[in-house]
Amino acid sequence: MSKGNQEFFEKESEVVADFRDKKGGDLEDASGIKESDDIIAYASFDDMKLREDLLHGIYAYGFEKPSHIQQKAIVPLAQGHELLAQAQSGTGKTGAYSIGLLQRVEPARSACQALVLTPTRELAGQVGDVVAAFGQHMKVRVHVCTGGTDVRADRAGLRGAQVVVGTPGRVFDVLKRGYLAAADIRMLILDEADEMLSAGFRDVLYDICACLPAKDLQCAVFSATFAPEAMELAKRMLRAPKLVVVKPEEISLAGIAQYYVDVDDNSYKLPTLLDLFESISVAQSVIFSNSRRGVELATEALRAEQWPVSMTHSGLDQTARSQLVRDFREGRTRILLTTDLLARGLDVQGVQLVLNLDVPMSPETYLHRVGRAGRFGRKGIAISFVTRRDHQILRALEQHYATKLEPLPNEIGRLIASM
Repeated sequence: MSKGNQEFFEKESEVVADFRDKKGGDLEDASGIKESDDIIAYASFDDMKLREDLLHGIYAYGFEKPSHIQQKAIVPLAQGHELLAQAQSGTGKTGAYSIGLLQRVEPARSACQALVLTPTRELAGQVGDVVAAFGQHMKVRVHVCTGGTDVRADRAGLRGAQVVVGTPGRVFDVLKRGYLAAADIRMLILDEADEMLSAGFRDVLYDICACLPAKDLQCAVFSATFAPEAMELAKRMLRAPKLVVVKPEEISLAGIAQYYVDVDDNSYKLPTLLDLFESISVAQSVIFSNSRRGVELATEALRAEQWPVSMTHSGLDQTARSQLVRDFREGRTRILLTTDLLARGLDVQGVQLVLNLDVPMSPETYLHRVGRAGRFGRKGIAISFVTRRDHQILRALEQHYATKLEPLPNEIGRLIASM
């Protein structure tokens, strides 16, 4: 690592330290980071003074008004400020940094200008699709660079790409090989930073940052949560960052109707699932299980009844997983069954229903799963199958989010139809 990049990545910024002092303590506390005093919330995309061809892409994608995180984060990013942003799943973080970076990209320059790093291949593919959709009228070239594919294919795809989205291991690989030129990269985005700044990714992040032009590099870090060690590393990366916080009450689960179904024990889950789908009509739904075997059994049961189903989990190869998710995103299948592999990386606007075949084991996982419905402020429904042993977990979820899960009403079909 060069001396300049080491100083960039490892130093405790005097500006950040001064910022903490003014705020009366460290950035992190029991309630999370504290938002900068000068953050402005813009009520519309038009108020942000974005370029016209970018606005066309935003509205063509189906966005009508910015979410809370988009109201606060897009303009500071577009103005070149470094950013530390905390917001939960389902708040529109991807849209926020995608729009912010595209405002800064110069379409006439055929070199990579922005690099987005994500912890999973699925999330990288999702982000790449969003950036490409927003930038379609700008004619911006986007390349997704992840493991599980032939690295030689990246060589051609990276030529002329102005935005690169990828997972850390593959991105460092193409940097080492010289397939990705770092000289013109002026923006680095870390998504799901609670994972990206963990010990598992830390070394390769150091390696990537050692390849980037530290002097003019703008960094932005987005996450739902920040563990103390992740916060410390984020502070070292960022220089005089703007801090943006979307509080839980601003994204509350109120927009998602949450219900549970008592199923006594696991043997009742599949019959109950089939009965439920016979009584409702849903545009698209995602079913989560805690295990690969649970996904496979539920898939077999639904397919036996001729339901159009996609299934994905970590046991499938990357090509198959990508195609299955693409089929679901493009509407060729209406039901997607998955493990928590896609709890963070799936963003399909048509999803009305999330069904937890198994109750997730942590509040954070519950939020990530349920956040697949009701994206960007839309209404959605979440249903959890609860065995006798799960009620303690259910109560803990309710207490954690100050919410209430109600028994599934008889008129659930009518409620879904009215959404």
